Amino acid sequence: MPKNKKVSTLKVEKVNDVIVKWLKTYAENAKVSGFVIGISGGVDSAVTSTLCAQTGLKTLCVEMPIHQAPNQVSRGREHIEQLKKRFSNVSSVEANLTPVYENFKEAVPQFEDESKYNLSLANTRARLRMTTLYYFAGIHGLLVAGTGNKVEDFGVGFYTKYGDGGVDLSPIADLMKSDVYALGNFLKIPDSILNAAPTDGLFGDNRTDEDQLGASYDELEWAMMFTSNKNQGDKLSIREKKVLEIYQSLNKLNQHKMLSIPVCTISEEFRK
Repeated sequence: MPKNKKVSTLKVEKVNDVIVKWLKTYAENAKVSGFVIGISGGVDSAVTSTLCAQTGLKTLCVEMPIHQAPNQVSRGREHIEQLKKRFSNVSSVEANLTPVYENFKEAVPQFEDESKYNLSLANTRARLRMTTLYYFAGIHGLLVAGTGNKVEDFGVGFYTKYGDGGVDLSPIADLMKSDVYALGNFLKIPDSILNAAPTDGLFGDNRTDEDQLGASYDELEWAMMFTSNKNQGDKLSIREKKVLEIYQSLNKLNQHKMLSIPVCTISEEFRK
């Protein structure tokens, strides 16, 4: 397991070209004019929006604050302004969802189980943002580009079902978090974003992704690779055993997000 920041071996220039070509081809085949991306102030949305911008197709960056921390807002805006200067096909819009969120809270009952209540509200923020992105997608004839990476989407399921998991296509979902950072460096993403601790920003406080998950992305990436390689003979440290336990627990718990929706199939004998 890596002791320091994991270094990606990704061939960033080639991968960049592959993803940009894939995005452009998909959009052209779908007969849409481009992409819409929610900008959070994090590296995943910054990289995804930059990849979309390189297609030359319309790229709409959407800010959707809900009681957002000022540093998250400033990082997102710094990225958007930089991107608009670099690419003439990039535009932006802000939809302040704080009043909508507060109205929702007033419309539903509060529950005594504070942890479940707060988690449900956090997921509600993500679902309000998904709805907003699809509003703009419908107005402008765009595809909603997902910002999930491989560790989040296929490792620990660290996303909201029908929230940030509700997208039309996923450009970086086959990239580990370390790969996303490598691509971010190549794409000249602002240092303020590259150096910031990853956070989903759904709880209105300063908790990081690592605070929620119990392990860093480097550790989870190691666990994902360890599990897929089945290196069961390796001697593990106490921390490695703990990280593996965290990874396997989250992977099992969140399978409902990563698998197709189950369908109750009716046999032919009941159709005659």
